[in-house]
Amino acid sequence: MSEDLGYGWQGDLVDLSAYLERVGYDGDVAPTVATLCALHRAHTTSIPFENLEVMLGRPVDLALDAIQAKLVGRPRGGYCFEHTRLFAAVLERLGYEVIALAGRVTLGARKILPSTHALLHVRPPGQPRDEPAWLCDVGFGSGPLEPLRFLDGEEVDQDGWGFRLQQGRTVSAWSPNTVGWELHQRGPDGWVQRHTFAMNEVFRIDFELFNYFVSTSPHSPFTTRPFVQKFTGDALYVLDGTNESVTYPDGPVKRYAHGVDDLPDVLAKDFGIVLDDADIPRLTDFMRTHQKES
Repeated sequence: MSEDLGYGWQGDLVDLSAYLERVGYDGDVAPTVATLCALHRAHTTSIPFENLEVMLGRPVDLALDAIQAKLVGRPRGGYCFEHTRLFAAVLERLGYEVIALAGRVTLGARKILPSTHALLHVRPPGQPRDEPAWLCDVGFGSGPLEPLRFLDGEEVDQDGWGFRLQQGRTVSAWSPNTVGWELHQRGPDGWVQRHTFAMNEVFRIDFELFNYFVSTSPHSPFTTRPFVQKFTGDALYVLDGTNESVTYPDGPVKRYAHGVDDLPDVLAKDFGIVLDDADIPRLTDFMRTHQKES
């Protein structure tokens, strides 16, 4: 067996049949654009976004076997590094060219922020280099439902949800210049820049570094309260602490306030996340402790 130098996504270790069953996909798996779009939609609408391991006092393990056990083998989800790590391995197994990228989540902010998000630059095998590649973003929690083409300014409507990729900041300190990209999402008040990213390849070991900050830093948005999302295509369900919102593509938002003891049932009913019995008191104890501190 050759030494694993850290390149690639270990697609040979994917339990492909279990993954396809988890996301409810029984279509063609030939590495085409149509398959890529169908798998992206199936993944995004089947496996929820969640940061609950942090609340449960456990590290977020990015080993592929751990991710498969959690996201595929159990009624759980994960955050961007887990989702993207898994999807990259699946695509690699099927024969796609997969390059990982790191994004800076802005949500409209103008100040530069750290790279805390993972995305994928994907090409089907044999695609001409003069044709645009595809951006896969299965780990943000709120879409897109399907990949976006790397076409500057192209606006895409996916079941009423709007997304746009456009070129961003240009670095002219060297030649040829490098151009960054921005992903924008349409909201009730218009288009909002969601994140920015440079065309700079990152690897599994970089995910480990990003993951450590996101899961342990007091400056991370994911260490102080549960943040859970389920995107069905028809609606986006979000649990932020004990507050839940349901957003529909045509604009309406429903809001609910829950008690701490209600959270396990809310997670199961609205997000498809079923906690182990031993994890329920860990979550509720975390919430009560942090409510007192705040």
